[in-house]
This record gives sequence, structure tokens and C-alpha cells, in this order.
Amino acid sequence: MTAPFQGSLLDMCEEPGPGPLGATVRRTLLDHGAWVDVRPGWIAGADALFDRLERVVPWHAERRHMYDRVVDVPRLLKFYDEGEPLPDPVLDQARDALNAHYARELGEPFRTAGLCLYRDGRDSVAWHGDRIGRGSDEDTMVAIVSVGAPRALLLRPNGGGRALRHELGHGDLIVMGGSCQRTWEHAVPKTARAIGPRISVQFRPRGVR
Repeated sequence: MTAPFQGSLLDMCEEPGPGPLGATVRRTLLDHGAWVDVRPGWIAGADALFDRLERVVPWHAERRHMYDRVVDVPRLLKFYDEGEPLPDPVLDQARDALNAHYARELGEPFRTAGLCLYRDGRDSVAWHGDRIGRGSDEDTMVAIVSVGAPRALLLRPNGGGRALRHELGHGDLIVMGGSCQRTWEHAVPKTARAIGPRISVQFRPRGVR
């Protein structure tokens, strides 16, 4: 179900931009060498950024093979490859801040940005890890910035198990690192609740999808 987008009453910043990282980031250690960092409300003015991205990004729908048929991907997409200009300067600022914060640990910069628009509770992404390319056999990082209405992002060990739940929206940041893409999987499930739209921005290093 769809609900009108409602901005956060706490997000009254006129010009969007990332806040500090450093000690504001909370890390949770997972099994098998995986970890997750969370920084709530990292993007100030996130509701204004959502409005801008929703308008200017050239969103498109995709269809993919699933078993013996072709199905609609239940969200809109846009991928910005290495060297391709990002659609808003705030995303450049965010990527620069992430590169500075994680430079020593990651050992390389974030270079690409994949954007997803979840229009309502019917849009979703199934359980998966970002294992296309180097993520299948190397430790890496995926940093996700969420703007718009909060949606649940679930994490569980490969093959099932108790899921961890993070409600992400209004400028929240989550970073999945270590072996997370290889040994854990994540999903944004459908919901029957009336819920507004959300945009996620996934920053990745070269060769990771």
C-alpha cells in the first residue's frame, strides 16, 4: 500500500549534507568475520535530498529471469558507474566522507553508486549478498544511505537463521563490511502497511555489485 511521503519533524535543515562519522558510528560484530556499522540521521536535510533525487534521477524499471519466467523487478533503478557524474552534489560529499572514514580499513575508494526507489510497501528486494564480481570471494564494503520513509533492512546468516532488523530512512547510513557479503545476506521485505517511498543509495568499490 502507498502512503504520502511524510518528512521527519527532526529534519529541518535547509541545505542537505552529510554529518560527521568518527565516534558517531556504531559497529556490531557478526559471525564469520562480518560486521555492520550504523549511523542514524547521517544526512542532514535528507527529506529535501529525497525530493531532489526522486525528481532528477532517470529511474527505469527492469525485468529479470527468475526460474522459468521473466518478472518485473519490484523497484525502480539507476546505476552510476565509475566516472559517471552523480545526480546530486550531496552524493559526492557523502562518497568523499565515506572514503575518508574507511580509507585505511577498506584500502580503496568507493567508486560506484546504485540507486533504488521503493515506491511503496509492494516494492522490495529478496534475500541476497552483493557477490557479483570480487564480493564473491573477497572481503569488501557496501555503504547504503537511505532517504525517504523508513523501511526494514533485514540481515541473516547465509542459509537462514535469526534475522537482525534495521529501520532505515531519513538520512540513515548502514555499512556492511568484512565478510558480510559472502557469509550473510540482506533483504528489504514487502509490507502490507501503508508506507511512503524510500530511496537507497549503495556505494561500492570497483568490481563489486
